[in-house]
Amino acid sequence: MMKSVEGLIDRPATATAGVMKALVYHGPGRRAWGDKPRPVVRESGDAIVRITTSTICGTDLHILKGDVPSVTDGRILGHEGVGIVEAIGASVTAFRPGDLVLVSCITACGICDFCRKGMRSHCRTGGWILGNTIDGTQAEYVRIPHADTSLYAVPRDADVEAVVMLSDILPTAYECGVLNGHVTPGDTVAIVGAGPIGMAALLTAQLYSPSTIVMIDLDAHRLQVSQQFGATAVVNSGAEDAVARVLELTGGAGVDLAIEAVGTPAAFDTCQAIVAAGGRIANIGVHGKPVQLHLEKLWDRNIALTTRLVDTVTTPLLLKLLQAGKLRPSTLVTHRFRLDEIQQAYDTFADAAKQSALKVILHRHDDR
Repeated sequence: MMKSVEGLIDRPATATAGVMKALVYHGPGRRAWGDKPRPVVRESGDAIVRITTSTICGTDLHILKGDVPSVTDGRILGHEGVGIVEAIGASVTAFRPGDLVLVSCITACGICDFCRKGMRSHCRTGGWILGNTIDGTQAEYVRIPHADTSLYAVPRDADVEAVVMLSDILPTAYECGVLNGHVTPGDTVAIVGAGPIGMAALLTAQLYSPSTIVMIDLDAHRLQVSQQFGATAVVNSGAEDAVARVLELTGGAGVDLAIEAVGTPAAFDTCQAIVAAGGRIANIGVHGKPVQLHLEKLWDRNIALTTRLVDTVTTPLLLKLLQAGKLRPSTLVTHRFRLDEIQQAYDTFADAAKQSALKVILHRHDDR
């Protein structure tokens, strides 16, 4: 009989391993860098990972806005990281202490009905739990359940700043935007939102040779950067009518695929207004507020709308592409901080327009 999620992740530790520093959520708008108990192995499939590199996700900002009620007071945030295995449970066979590993944002048992369908995000005893319903990676140490199927081996000579992008934003953009959006050669694609997720969608969409990729954003700097990453056209929605401009660029037809990479009603409305007949809308953004689906305009347009939480089933492929030099996600890194400077890193990331920030990297410099 399969164990419940509660039985797997909430059992009190039977031993203590001292204290560590971590970024702790204390309700909307409140966070603190402070002491927390160092995690220990609780289940035979667990691994304890000493975090060496982490980052901050847009979802973390949504949490701090109160958009994710499953995150409760006292939770250590973060679901992305690279680190070194410190300890393993008795049933872990794929990793040993001392291994360098990538932590997936999705924890997967690999054997439940959802995992067998490739829907690891809905794993019966996992899914997106790190930094959500169990303590996450913005800490000196983290406990990873189902380690054999939730960690990935990293070569010692790998660029860890590039690898940590494969914890979340690269597979999220690729699976939820590019694959769900069925990008094919010659397509016209619009990406609404030139933040890290939108940029990752831009990088991975080019694997399928679309003819046009239009980036839409309010931030002129991000739009300029997107052109360096391969956008064929940019639209500043703060300076012009984005819908009218996209329709002009496409001869009035609209785009084959509109990717929503923000998570706001305005961004979703833009996608609905620019999608062509027979086109697709692929939602990536985390939505904390209701949006309107304008079926009075779309009911006869033969469009498809997709939603998805990343399943990280493409992480092995993305690792291969990274190692082959086909993807260079480290180009998204704009700011670097020590892990104990995480409060400053959050301030920088939250004020991305003023700070010209895309991805911020957190490096741990001690050997605690």
